[in-house]
Amino acid sequence: MDLLAHLEAYVATADEASFTRAADRLGIAQPLLSRRIKTLEEHFGGLLFDRARRQISTTELGVLLLPYARDVLDRAQRLRQVADTAGRARVRVVGVPAHCSPAALARVIRSGTEHGITLGVRELPPQERASGLGDGSLAYALVRVSPEQGMFRVPLGVASAPEPDGTAGPSYGSRRAVHLEELRPRRGRSTPVAAPLPVLTLPEDHVPYHGDRLERAVARAGLPPGRVRAAGPAAGALAETLAGRALLLCAEPFARRHGAAWAPLGDRSLHRGYDVSAAPGRSGTAGVPDWLAGPLASAVGADGGGSGLPRPGDAVDDVPARLAARG
Repeated sequence: MDLLAHLEAYVATADEASFTRAADRLGIAQPLLSRRIKTLEEHFGGLLFDRARRQISTTELGVLLLPYARDVLDRAQRLRQVADTAGRARVRVVGVPAHCSPAALARVIRSGTEHGITLGVRELPPQERASGLGDGSLAYALVRVSPEQGMFRVPLGVASAPEPDGTAGPSYGSRRAVHLEELRPRRGRSTPVAAPLPVLTLPEDHVPYHGDRLERAVARAGLPPGRVRAAGPAAGALAETLAGRALLLCAEPFARRHGAAWAPLGDRSLHRGYDVSAAPGRSGTAGVPDWLAGPLASAVGADGGGSGLPRPGDAVDDVPARLAARG
């Protein structure tokens, strides 16, 4: 027996002095309400209502039990309210790549507040974002996938030191796409081959499928072994780049925020791909709120380079439709 539903039928009937009006108040059929009253009477061992007259009246037992029934329903209502408040107050953690734009992450947090959800952001490497969804420590995360499969694509490019006057360097500082072949050592007319700068990769790109693609692309471009190598902490790699001692593969927002020149890689298969994923719920599945995808795409600097991706100038409100189309 659903005790709360049966008590609701009992209290509504006592208030309305009518099975018909009580059923309308609860939005259920009258026969269902009558069955619930009868079940309660069998449970308590006595009649709650006198049906002998044209208008039903509450029996002595019904009058005696009524305040206790109201108290149970009031307590159940307060219990639901406390549970709802606790659910809204619980922080839902979103796993994001390191070095996202703080302003964009602030928009993510504000979007949660506008929808009654307290969001927190945690910068994590790709593997930890994926495992965090599995163990429940993250509610949502930007997960690395191939750029062909991802909802969002972030162009990966070459960052370099700017010229002394603050302008972009001649080789890698324009919006013209850079191909890996261009990173081969150059021989001047009267000078020997210049020592090539190492090309550093950030932890965000240390995922198996990306490493395999980059290794094959480096081999095709004829770059010597060891020319492209993994960097340690991003701050050190960026310092080496700004000092003119290295080149850095990174996204444009990261390079521009720190004053580096930047140009996108011509090989689109080496760009970053992302999907927004949610931790599985109790039923085994969970969905990502429509309003969360757009701000997260902005936080990683997604562009419109792929099919179905947001293009510069697109409203982020188009993102929910694209997510729905992907199922």
